[in-house]
Amino acid sequence: MESVIRGIAIYAILLVITRLSGRRTLAQSTPFDFVLLLIIAETTQQALLGDDFSLVNALILILTLFSVDILLSYLKRSSPHLALWLDGAPTVLISGGRIDAHAMARARIGIGDVLEAARHQQGLRNLDEIDAAVLEVSGGISIIPKRDAG
Repeated sequence: MESVIRGIAIYAILLVITRLSGRRTLAQSTPFDFVLLLIIAETTQQALLGDDFSLVNALILILTLFSVDILLSYLKRSSPHLALWLDGAPTVLISGGRIDAHAMARARIGIGDVLEAARHQQGLRNLDEIDAAVLEVSGGISIIPKRDAG
């Protein structure tokens, strides 16, 4: 029973920390982020297993983590408020060609990130060609180009 409680507690802690760190953290990964992820994984493994490294304990933990994840997915479907808290909402970074500097600072997004997404998705070269940019819940940036005036 201790393994189940430990698994649920670690899941909740990681969920809160990940949610507080912001969506961009999940969308882009630097070498620093990769090293941090490895350290977190090792620390989490030690916290989950404690002194019991048996296969049975590992199986119990795996089943617990998957069960919590499945339970949360059902709860999110029935509760929009919970889904909003767990997943967040899209953030409009550019609307009508105007940059929302406050939203970009809050999301820790730079103009370079928006331009990179614009180049990759739409082949756009500069900000003047962007009508809207939205930081999605997944951490990606969606770009809507301006319509041709001609």
